[in-house]
Amino acid sequence: MIRLTWVQPEDLIGHELRQAAEDGRTSGPDGDRVRAIAARWHAAGGHDAPPRAGASEPGAARLRGLAEELLDELAAIPSPLDEPSDLAAIIAACPAWPAPGEAGPVSEARVLGAWLGRAAGCVLGKPVEKIPREGIREIAEATGNWPIRGWFTAKGLPDDVARRWPWNRRSAVNSLAENIDGVPEDDDLNYPLLALSVLERHGRDFTTADVARLWLDELPAGRTFTAERVAYRNLLDGVEPPHTATHRNPFREWIGALIRADVYGWVNPGDPAAAAEHAWRDARLTHTANGIYGAMFVAAMCAAAMVATDVAEVVRAGLAVVPERSRLHEAVRLAAADAAREDDFEHVIDLLHERHGALHWVHTVNNAALIAATLIHGRGDFTATIAGAVAGGWDTDSAGATAGSVAGALNAGVPDRWRMRNSLASSLTGFDGVGLDALAARTRGMMRA
Repeated sequence: MIRLTWVQPEDLIGHELRQAAEDGRTSGPDGDRVRAIAARWHAAGGHDAPPRAGASEPGAARLRGLAEELLDELAAIPSPLDEPSDLAAIIAACPAWPAPGEAGPVSEARVLGAWLGRAAGCVLGKPVEKIPREGIREIAEATGNWPIRGWFTAKGLPDDVARRWPWNRRSAVNSLAENIDGVPEDDDLNYPLLALSVLERHGRDFTTADVARLWLDELPAGRTFTAERVAYRNLLDGVEPPHTATHRNPFREWIGALIRADVYGWVNPGDPAAAAEHAWRDARLTHTANGIYGAMFVAAMCAAAMVATDVAEVVRAGLAVVPERSRLHEAVRLAAADAAREDDFEHVIDLLHERHGALHWVHTVNNAALIAATLIHGRGDFTATIAGAVAGGWDTDSAGATAGSVAGALNAGVPDRWRMRNSLASSLTGFDGVGLDALAARTRGMMRA
């Protein structure tokens, strides 16, 4: 049987049952229905992992058919939580929704700083993606890089530590200090390129359908993951947005939409509301509820970071576009308070893991909380900010990229130690080898006149 991760129905059931627990369906009035579905799945031999090697084709086909049936039954059970995905309802749920802003003068240095910061934070986190925080710390300590103040390295890393915490093979080679030569390709950098492309092709009034068509034209399916891969499959099956976000998509509240949002903030300097609306149009292709809110939160922060001088102001701007009764709002609010109160950032991370440790490591809620915490605790210090995002041990390259974007904009640049050769690798048409300075210029060209 050919295995393709993130899309096989039998692989999705476990994730959808987990999503049901997170969005309240297991404790609400329909909890018995969810538990009955789980019981049917396990009684049929279903489990969270792919089928065992040697499973018969007829048996596997029956299990897949049941998985499709149960996924659709689960989708018919509504969440009891008040977490809307419609833009008008989201705005109504945000008492502090910002008034339309007027873009003031934005320095070229801030826009370039945002691109440089995103690239640096991403590359710092790439080698240790999927490694838990204790492993990240042990690697850093073993190579004299704790607290984290520079790129990760394999030089001097003891063999026993390397065996205990193996590097992320997909990305480590070109992201270690001894090998960095330009900015290596990553989905956390490809998606900002796509956001810039949709603005250039369709203007500031682009639609979700425009984003979908661009993906089909330019984004290799193999460069998508989790919710994005499911939505891509749905598009190929003829499903129209926004149903692409909900049809057999248990990853709809994971981090994918959040990592696509920065450019929508950069092109709306000082206007978090417009940035959040742009991010919503993009995010609804793949995500719902907190998955959408994460994108809006980041876009609003990036818009504020283009003109603000204080990081607390930036985080407040992000929170203003997140529904107050949502899980994301509470998580970010508590994380920001922890970071403002605690001197030791490791203790802040302890608190985050106590509250959100049960979530998947690429969920939106835990990573957005970590991003807010490291921004507040870093107080504008670029190195401390991206180091904190990576030390948290969840989606290290994504959290590092977003934190770096905001800090790079606020500082109108990044320290020399975090600058790489001015060439970004990408599989997207027309972008391979592009300079970050060229991207900054194109970004400025999409700002409202």
